Amino acid sequence: MIGYGNSMFIRRKSGGSAIDPSAQAFLTAAGITNVIRIQAINELVLDLKDFSLWNKLLVIYPFVGGTAQSNSFNLKNTAFGTLTYSTGITHGNLGIKGNSTSFANTGLKSTTLGITQNSAASGIYMQSWAVNQTMAYGHFGNLTMYKGLPALYPMLNNGVAPSLALGTFSGFFQMSRNNGTNLIFKDKSNTATTFVSASNALNSTLNLYVCFANNYNGVSDWISFNYYALGFTETDLTNMYTAVQKFQTTLGRQI
Repeated sequence: MIGYGNSMFIRRKSGGSAIDPSAQAFLTAAGITNVIRIQAINELVLDLKDFSLWNKLLVIYPFVGGTAQSNSFNLKNTAFGTLTYSTGITHGNLGIKGNSTSFANTGLKSTTLGITQNSAASGIYMQSWAVNQTMAYGHFGNLTMYKGLPALYPMLNNGVAPSLALGTFSGFFQMSRNNGTNLIFKDKSNTATTFVSASNALNSTLNLYVCFANNYNGVSDWISFNYYALGFTETDLTNMYTAVQKFQTTLGRQI
């Protein structure tokens, strides 16, 4: 480990520099210089690699730094999926926030993201989710999560979304599919629910958004993380939760 001042330490990649090269590329693009944020990003990247999740991940928005610039970049590849914003987007220490109609546009579609019909995973970290009949990200139809009255409906390449009654609508929500039949969902409790939910073709028309599911009602809550990946196993989802929750805790915004 390498020390910064008297109190902050950055885990050193074995045999390498203090900051993982993937983390450094993001930090440079995002303009992040705060030591706690540097630590949080570096640890996140190292944990994702240690858990063998990095190569499955396609897009990671950690929403760290509190600016339009820092929130716009994809941690996995800073040249892919850079966000652009409509009017009405707010940036802060908790991440990114819309006003129910504003959005951040990834410029990507399901068909250009890198997922396949039967291999896909996604997650969203919400500080709260106050309003029913809204979608916090993705696009309407088959790549988003819908908060109903008040059940949650995970939509991941499925024609008919299953529903799950939840007591709390905050924290880290994840979903994954590895075949054409089943869909795995996890909320902040990190408990898995497996649904029988047949897969459907990817949407080639709508761009993927954040704060607003393209073509449906958006949210006005703080969003602190969003990702897309190839299909995760249940163990992968658990490990993703562990890495992301540690990241949020370092930043003091865990739920």
